[in-house]
Amino acid sequence: MKTSIRKQKEHWVTMQDDSHDCLEMITKYPEDLSQQKGDINQIRKQSKHEGIQKANKSAQDGDKQPTGSGIRQHNIELGIAKKENTPEPLQACTSFRTSNTTTNGPAYPSLPEAIMEDNTNSGLGNCLQSCRTDHDCTEAEPDVMGVPERQSVRIRRTTATGACRCYQAVRLGFLQCLEDTPFVVPGLVLTILFCVTIIVIIAATGRHITGYVGALSVVCVVLCLCVPLLVCLPCLPTLRRCEQMLALSIWFMLFITAIVFIFTDKVVTAWEQVAFFLFLSLSVYTIFPLSFWWAMIFGIGATMCHIIIISVIVSVSRPRPKDVEVQVVANVVLFVCINCVGLFHLWLTENARRKSTMSRETFSYNRSKRATQKRDQEHLLLSVLPRYIAMELKGEVVKGLSRTFTGPDNKPNFHNLYVKQHKDVSILYADIVGFTSLASTCTPEELVIVLNKLFGKFDDLAKKNECLRIKILGDCYYCVSGLPDPIPHHARNCVQMGLNMCTSINKLREATGVDISMRVGVHSGNVLCGVIGLLKWQYDVWSNDVTLANRMESGGVPGRVHITEETLGNLGGAYQVEEGNGASRDSALEGRKTYLVIDPNTQNSTDTKPKTNFLAMNGRPKQRASVRMSQYLQSWKSINPFSELNRSEDTITVPLSTSNDFSQSLGDTESVRHPPYTSNQESRRSFVSENGSMASLDPLDVSGSKMKKLNWLTLFFCDINMEKQYRLSEVKDVHQSAACLALVFTAIFIVQMLTSQKNTPLAISYGVTFPVQLLLLVVISVGFLKQWNSKIPPSIKWMSLLPYGVVTKAVLRLLLVFTCLLITLLMAILNIVFIPGDKCLDSPNNATTLDYLNLYSVPYYLYCCLLAMLAVVVFVRLSFSVKFFLLTLALVVYLALFLYVYAPRSDCYMLQLYNNSNPGVLKEPKIMSGIWLCIFYFASLILARQDELACRVEFLLQKCFEKEREEMETTENVNKLLLENLLPSHVTNFFIGKTVPNQDLYSQSCEAVCVMFASVPEFKNFYTESNENGDGLECLRFLNEIITDFDELLIKPKFNVVEKIKTIGTTYMAAAGLTNPTTGEERKVRLQKSINGKDSDACKNNVRSMVDFAMALMGRLEYINRHSFNDFKLRIGINHGPVIAGVIGAHKPQYDIWGNAVNVASRMDSTGILNKIQVTEETAQVAQSIGFIVTKRGVVHVKGKGQLTTYFINTEPSSQHP
Repeated sequence: MKTSIRKQKEHWVTMQDDSHDCLEMITKYPEDLSQQKGDINQIRKQSKHEGIQKANKSAQDGDKQPTGSGIRQHNIELGIAKKENTPEPLQACTSFRTSNTTTNGPAYPSLPEAIMEDNTNSGLGNCLQSCRTDHDCTEAEPDVMGVPERQSVRIRRTTATGACRCYQAVRLGFLQCLEDTPFVVPGLVLTILFCVTIIVIIAATGRHITGYVGALSVVCVVLCLCVPLLVCLPCLPTLRRCEQMLALSIWFMLFITAIVFIFTDKVVTAWEQVAFFLFLSLSVYTIFPLSFWWAMIFGIGATMCHIIIISVIVSVSRPRPKDVEVQVVANVVLFVCINCVGLFHLWLTENARRKSTMSRETFSYNRSKRATQKRDQEHLLLSVLPRYIAMELKGEVVKGLSRTFTGPDNKPNFHNLYVKQHKDVSILYADIVGFTSLASTCTPEELVIVLNKLFGKFDDLAKKNECLRIKILGDCYYCVSGLPDPIPHHARNCVQMGLNMCTSINKLREATGVDISMRVGVHSGNVLCGVIGLLKWQYDVWSNDVTLANRMESGGVPGRVHITEETLGNLGGAYQVEEGNGASRDSALEGRKTYLVIDPNTQNSTDTKPKTNFLAMNGRPKQRASVRMSQYLQSWKSINPFSELNRSEDTITVPLSTSNDFSQSLGDTESVRHPPYTSNQESRRSFVSENGSMASLDPLDVSGSKMKKLNWLTLFFCDINMEKQYRLSEVKDVHQSAACLALVFTAIFIVQMLTSQKNTPLAISYGVTFPVQLLLLVVISVGFLKQWNSKIPPSIKWMSLLPYGVVTKAVLRLLLVFTCLLITLLMAILNIVFIPGDKCLDSPNNATTLDYLNLYSVPYYLYCCLLAMLAVVVFVRLSFSVKFFLLTLALVVYLALFLYVYAPRSDCYMLQLYNNSNPGVLKEPKIMSGIWLCIFYFASLILARQDELACRVEFLLQKCFEKEREEMETTENVNKLLLENLLPSHVTNFFIGKTVPNQDLYSQSCEAVCVMFASVPEFKNFYTESNENGDGLECLRFLNEIITDFDELLIKPKFNVVEKIKTIGTTYMAAAGLTNPTTGEERKVRLQKSINGKDSDACKNNVRSMVDFAMALMGRLEYINRHSFNDFKLRIGINHGPVIAGVIGAHKPQYDIWGNAVNVASRMDSTGILNKIQVTEETAQVAQSIGFIVTKRGVVHVKGKGQLTTYFINTEPSSQHP
């Protein structure tokens, strides 16, 4: 009971989210509120003035009694205008408050209201509805009724409203009491009912008050204390905080009452108030909020007090009662049994609560961990792709998963193309002049650090100037302004971006003495932007304007920003320019007028300012250029890729979701980080933290909607499928309840054997039922015995072969438990039939007959019945409806037997003890049985209902946990699949969930990597822009089909070592051997193996895989040509050697590889021949050693390398290696 109520108290807070949402909507519109307030005041003034004029006009026209209807009518219009001018969120809040304060009760419902079906026909709802009806009638017809009628209606309305408000206040107060003090209110109610019942019985049975002064005094004192306490609880929050003190106070009042009732008469018997003390012991375990040890102390202490008091009193009383020692032993058995039952129920409840708490904590921890991981994954996704592209790609992945579950459908002729056209944008291309020579002096690690610092700085400038960086191609950096949202001043952004880049490089050159400069080209026009291919998506742009921007960079001047005439037209005179003469440096610009932008800062500065080399001043002018640059770049702001992944605070987030229903069911409405490239609108901030994640846990409904889950009367799930799952669910701890039932049954047997006459029917009844009950309990516990199968002796191993379905099969379990409980309830009362004395009152020799009969056993049969009723409660997972049926049946039968059938035995016993005088109220077995059977009946029902509610809520929690866990895992898998299409898996794992802050910069050295560049040079002639092909969109669709078919080859197991790096226009870049990067000691071991010639196998495998992949690309392109009636040819260049892989960039990090092997492989492609695979001499030797046929091409001039001897790999089928 305590567990379920505590769960109610924990979950009730989650039901208040609607009010917080209402407050959030109100705070979202402060400006609208102020504006509406001004508008409403203006309307009010106008309506008031017009109303007065209308009223005066009515009086002048001859109205005898101006009623002010004009003013009232305008007030009504004002209300309408007021509502119409209220923002929609505020109207929603108004309706929310109205619905929560009228028809649906309080704004903060308790758990039973929140999870159970609502009763819309409540008295409060009818009362408030009548109030609203009266109000509407008065407002709608103000001129029909006269002044007296209106005053009468107003009085009635005021009275009804006041009554409704009083009822609502009382209802809210008691609901709050049930939430704050769930144990005190039931205890107070039971105590008050008990006291009232005692007073009523004394008055109804005609007993003289003078003989019950002590008992009545105690009862009245307890009643006078409990009633004000119950009334004050809703009004005094301070009193509700003292829950344990109040509970103990109630218990002590009942304890004193029980002690007083023992001494209400001169005659004291051994069975005095045993039922009262049974209830006191039971209450400390089940009703009052005490810990395990304190409950045991109070429970055992109360029973020990009874035993001591009775033993002392009976031992000194004269005459001595008959068989007093037997009765005391029977009392001890009863008290031991009730304490064991109470301890079992408390232990079961605490154990369930402990397991539930652990599962909640584990789930909350895993949920927070998964939420953090999901947030990092989505940030990685949005760091590489714009949000709208990410949403489309995520939706497509989800659709693919749904097709996997529902079955394959017809494959479309073309793959999806995630490309959109954007007009009026500006494209910037920038190249670091002199960087190639600088890179030749850098180690791989230094190269990554320098590139990351430079391009991280450029990313910061791009964010500042509202530009979106597209890609980094070696030392080339290009970005676009006007994506993904249109920006009117896109040209100024790009020009300012170029000027800032030139300034940064100039400062770097002046400080380090490194001869580098920045060459920038800008053009304005239209672009097609998006992603193509199936794997390793990278946001890119395509169009003739993009090609022209690239030409503007190559035809530019180092240190200057080179712009076209279109860009100049969009600047609006913001910058001064001079003639660019771009055609003199690049023939592709022939016929175009170009300009060089004059930097305003350079124009205003003097040329006489000395150039200072800070590193030379430090006495280190002879350091390598790369070292000097690295040292200077350390003074720049530390910029690391994905450095914000570990920062849970100040995180800019927006929901990343798709329109697909399946994705919405995956919980994709959680916040993910928004890329920095937004329009002028600022994204909303959401603070993501572990506490926030845990606080938002709503176990009743993970989607956030407060749906009614349980029926308030039957506690059945409203969902039939869930009800079926609950009833058929496995019950693992049924053996514990069976053991407790065996204890109760044994206690009943011992008590009856001690107190009843030893006759043949008693022996026969227990001789038959005891073995049957034992066998049934063993069968119920067989599921528990099965787990000890290995330790069971072979002689009794047959027991493990009993049906294990008792644990798993609900019908069989219910049948066995029902039979056991029915036998227990029957045996508690059966043997009273065989006690003689039903006609003892008619016997002429009453004294002799009564002395011979053991009529003191009648109260003990009552106590056995009370224990049997409690035995129904020990089966916690038994359905409440079954418990209700058994308890009600037992109550009816027991009351009929004790009050009518066996009433003569009670009367005879009272005659024997009191000689025709009235005994105490709780000393007459007939009255005592009626009172205590009802008390234990309702107490058992309360416990059974609370246990049922706790089990169902726990089941619902587990289902919600499982559902959300599956949703989170599915979402995680979707994000992981997307990330694997963006970055290599080992790179993703490095950034996701890392704990070392200084590892934000990723770089790994890889030995013996084979690099390939494959391009389709003829596609630039195929690409055209016209209205017929969507300004080049259809041409790009064909390129997407080519790249996608290439990507599909990577799914084959034979190419699992091949990793796609990126696409550059129509060039496909891939590498083999990156899956096992090495660092530190591993790199030294690999280097030693390479020296010893033991690492040549890895090099051969990488070259073999890459050459096979290149041939597969050529074959796939031939297949595409046959079906599209085209004649495209691939030009492929391959080289191998050591490379360094890393991630560079601050706000849009990009994975790439660098090294001499990469540069040479690119040159092998650019200097190659169509439909040929060109390789260097070293790679040709490796290819020839593994079975490929190579043909020497000769000496080729390679930019940056001079004259190189190259070879062609024969691509004929006969030349392929075995």
